[in-house]
Amino acid sequence: MSELYGQRVQTTVQTKYLPFVVDTILNSNVLLQRVVRAGKKWSGRTLRVPIKVSKNVTGQSFRGFDTFSVAATDNRQYMEFTPSFYQIPCALPGDELSVADTEDKVLDLMKLTIQSDTEDMADDLGTIFYADGTGNGSKDPLGLAALVDDGNSVASIGGLARGTYATLASTVTASGGAVTLAKIDTLWAAVTSGAQKPTAFYTTESIFNLYGQLLRPQERIMKEASSMKGMTGGTGFTALEYNAKPILMDEKCTSGALVAVNENFIDWYALPFFNAKPVAYKSQIQGNDYEAPIGLGFSWSDWIIPANAGAVVGHIYFGGQFITTNPKRHGKLTGVTGI
Repeated sequence: MSELYGQRVQTTVQTKYLPFVVDTILNSNVLLQRVVRAGKKWSGRTLRVPIKVSKNVTGQSFRGFDTFSVAATDNRQYMEFTPSFYQIPCALPGDELSVADTEDKVLDLMKLTIQSDTEDMADDLGTIFYADGTGNGSKDPLGLAALVDDGNSVASIGGLARGTYATLASTVTASGGAVTLAKIDTLWAAVTSGAQKPTAFYTTESIFNLYGQLLRPQERIMKEASSMKGMTGGTGFTALEYNAKPILMDEKCTSGALVAVNENFIDWYALPFFNAKPVAYKSQIQGNDYEAPIGLGFSWSDWIIPANAGAVVGHIYFGGQFITTNPKRHGKLTGVTGI
């Protein structure tokens, strides 16, 4: 960048740095923020979810001395989940830290590095939370592609085969290109039983805009999702409504997908990493939706001085598992490209 002023100014006036960094890279990450901020604490070696998979069908009408069945009914199984872990390194050379730690510093280099790298890791995890958990040799946490599936792509969930236990299958409907209100109505009906109904929809910006075009002008009202009934775990997300439930756009969402979830049956169980500290800070970074990835599951190793280098390194960890306790209460449209 060429200098605007000559040496009269260059030699007499200091350069002013603003005390924050503006992020021009990261985009929205709605699902991750909502799930992680509402996280629950992991406990135990594995997480088992007892589920009812069949009815007791031995009931009968009777008269007089009719004989009753006394057969016991075994109608329960359990889904079992194990934790997954993710990490990102932080590293800084000691000579830079020596220069950066003077009285003229504008930003704290060490804190800023932790903040920036934590947000970068959260961005990675936002992508993983829409995937099926098979990334990096199936070391990744589970994502919506595994939790919301009919068995054709992800055959098992929690160690149980969806082909064997039909109630573990979600509703997956190929949209055939066009999304219509009728198709969304059908999806809604398929995953709704009485009071058990989807609490939110997640979709791409493109499909969000297509849905908006389906609405009459007087219905096309944007709302701040934080003010909508039932919205927790994040603020400032823009939403449209369907049956009084929010449709949220998330740039991490799988292309062509409109995912209906009942968030009463989706949870993030967080497991802090061994001998690490919780991540908690006021961010020096502006211009993205993260503010700070504070939530159960983020841990910080603290700075470590290597034995053979004048530097510091550290690791940010993220541990736990993204689970569903009732897959049939979720569903999705796939392959949406237009209206």
